Amino acid sequence: MRSKICGIKDELTLKYITSHPYPPEFIGFISNYKKSNRYVEINKLKKLLRIDKKKSKYVCVLVKPTSEDLEMIKKLPFDYYQIYDLNENEIKKIKEKYKIKIIMAITVKNKEDVLKYLNYRDTADIFLFDSKGYEKSMSFDHNLIKNIRTDIDIMLAGNIQIDDELDNYKKITDIIDISGGVETSGLKDISKIKIFLNKIKLINNET
Repeated sequence: MRSKICGIKDELTLKYITSHPYPPEFIGFISNYKKSNRYVEINKLKKLLRIDKKKSKYVCVLVKPTSEDLEMIKKLPFDYYQIYDLNENEIKKIKEKYKIKIIMAITVKNKEDVLKYLNYRDTADIFLFDSKGYEKSMSFDHNLIKNIRTDIDIMLAGNIQIDDELDNYKKITDIIDISGGVETSGLKDISKIKIFLNKIKLINNET
């Protein structure tokens, strides 16, 4: 099982993560959603992205991005755009114009929300199923996605905590996306990040 740590906004945390012996496959940055306390403004973002990603992939998290948002980040070294709240035609245009891989974020409250992923089968490289609260560490019933049949990788977010039975998630997802679960008082906590990454490594050693 693979992992993503989202909402990184300081150099110390990012350097720790990229230098960890078992780094996450994905590292996410909140790039245009200013309501989030994890939002990183563009000049700080550019500075963070100068840090060598090493074995990880950098993900730009975008909520209903405008053309201006996309033009501002187009030259930054992102491997994926994780996009919320755009339709399939808008996603297709972004993918074609910017030649970027897409993590299509589907916010979930009920089964009908889950089925929206079917609209993006021709454009998404990864499906992310997240709660309706964006960055607010809300949860949803993860059983809603357990019967999805797709060749596209599935990523799961939504109030995942380090003391969860993380190995249970591998039954329904390929990738765990954690953010608030590795924070203390709203800030990334390196001790919790260490626990999380070591747990993922242990799960992978057991499979």
